[in-house]
Amino acid sequence: MIRLNEVLKRASKKMGVARTDLEDFFKRGEQVIYAAEDWLFHESTPRQWAGLVVDGDVTIVRGLHGSTRHLAVLTPGALISEGAFLEDEAHATGAFTRNGATVWQISQAALAAFREEKPDQFYRIVARVAAGISDRLRMAAERVTGAGPAQLIGDFRTEHDSLGERELPDEVYYGVQTLRAMENFAISGVFVKNFEHMIEALAFVKKAAAQANCELGVLDDARMKAICEACDELLDGRLHDQFTVDMFQGGAGTSTNMMANEVIANRGLEIMGYWKGAYEHLHPNDHVNCSQSTNDAYPTAIKLAVLLSLKDLLGAMDELKVALETKAEAFADVLKMGRTENQDAVPMTLGQEFSAYAVMIESAAEALKRTEDEFHNINMGATAIGTGINSPPGYADRVTLKLSEVSGFALRRARNLVEATQNAGAFAQMSATMKRAAVQISKICNDLRWMSSGPRCGLNEINLPAMQPGSSIMPGKVNPVIPELVNQVCYQVIGYDAVVSMAAEASELELCMAEPIIAYDLLHGMLILKNACITLTSRCIAGIEANREVCRSYVENSIGLVTALVPVIGYEKSAAIAKEALKTGGSVYHLVLEKGWLTQERLDDMLRPENMTDPREIPK
Repeated sequence: MIRLNEVLKRASKKMGVARTDLEDFFKRGEQVIYAAEDWLFHESTPRQWAGLVVDGDVTIVRGLHGSTRHLAVLTPGALISEGAFLEDEAHATGAFTRNGATVWQISQAALAAFREEKPDQFYRIVARVAAGISDRLRMAAERVTGAGPAQLIGDFRTEHDSLGERELPDEVYYGVQTLRAMENFAISGVFVKNFEHMIEALAFVKKAAAQANCELGVLDDARMKAICEACDELLDGRLHDQFTVDMFQGGAGTSTNMMANEVIANRGLEIMGYWKGAYEHLHPNDHVNCSQSTNDAYPTAIKLAVLLSLKDLLGAMDELKVALETKAEAFADVLKMGRTENQDAVPMTLGQEFSAYAVMIESAAEALKRTEDEFHNINMGATAIGTGINSPPGYADRVTLKLSEVSGFALRRARNLVEATQNAGAFAQMSATMKRAAVQISKICNDLRWMSSGPRCGLNEINLPAMQPGSSIMPGKVNPVIPELVNQVCYQVIGYDAVVSMAAEASELELCMAEPIIAYDLLHGMLILKNACITLTSRCIAGIEANREVCRSYVENSIGLVTALVPVIGYEKSAAIAKEALKTGGSVYHLVLEKGWLTQERLDDMLRPENMTDPREIPK
């Protein structure tokens, strides 16, 4: 609380709001502690709270598609998610903490109560919040669009490669080989810049290589420091817009590797005090790519990018699992009919159904974690085909150690570098395991659509949150758009697995030429599956409601009910009841009572959820 008081004092001065007003308001909240790399909220998800950063730092980002923009870093005293004061809309940005943070949070319900109890005080705070939001929007716009003084387009510079000379605008950081790749591979419009984890991974690889080369005496200290500083800027989210090569490319990733080399070299030249293109001082090949080949740098970068993406995906899957567990608890007493082959089976609870879904997600996540381990084996130092040509003695071990240090992953030198350079089996295994997760998530979405079907002429066992009008012609229709969306994402991931399998199989002799499509399908598949889990959690699972009476009536009127009665009234009577119910349309429940085979008290006791859904001793 001491820390909160200090922060409130600072916030009061910054906002121009009386400290007593802020203290009265924030006492209605609670402290929430986030670990390093935790997400506080995701873009497009509903606002749940407004808060104040008490300790640590929070990064505000925009962009779910991979080319994330870092808009601001919030430090103690900054308001966060303050849009909750003004409106009920979804988050326009996402927020995560790089190093951990403590946030004092006030829920939407507490905000509403405060507005009703003390409207004058509430709107005094809101006025200052609105001004702060306006300032932040202006700064974000400047960050995203480069607003402010018009940017002057500079002169052109000339660069050359083995095919000849080309001119490039002097303001760009990529070079001639990137320019040729942009022209050669105008295929999908999906560029490397859309995959921030791939750029981060390339920066890790180049930084580690520079450090290892410097320690082994093949790169001088000044060039090493310039390369590392340029890589650190990439890791901070800068210059990602310079990664302009299409993800679909020939050359086994050479264009992506050279693009990274050129961007890092040109930024490094600026750091050293030279003009872009002055490669005699810092060369993309001789220095940034020192002791490397695309054939070890690129697959290693893919593995690191997959590991980074996997952390995001597993976090989203865990949120989905927790949401399903929450619903399992809430629906533990809702009796319904289980179904096999879309036919009535035996009673169960809706809670048991959702609990099974939670375990499905957990098992898929555990399978992904098991597959992750092989991605810690890397082939850095293999250079062209695994023999280590053009690298100094000890480089493979040294660069692996450095890459572990800079990336934070416990990496291992592959046991056989020739094998590791040509074998794409680990990629195929990860893709297959992602397919498993997609299959299980899609199955859950199928069930949600079935159980919510109707509402009058379907099962109508649950209500999904109504997200948008469902028809341009049929008034009042609402579709299960979120499960439908997630189904389609899962279909895409399942399809990607076929592509990755073919690409991995296409490895010939000492190299797999199809690694670019493997990189795209793995990274894009993880990205869309992560976003699908976030959307399914926040826009569907969290708002599901049970139609308890509908579920109960299906049990009472189902022929399947007789199965639960067999241990008490016997198989023959149960079969007779089932036959009569089917013939007359009567309910098993009422037929049993009419025949006097069970009292209503006994029958109702048998239909209690705890007596219907677990093994039990049945008194005769």
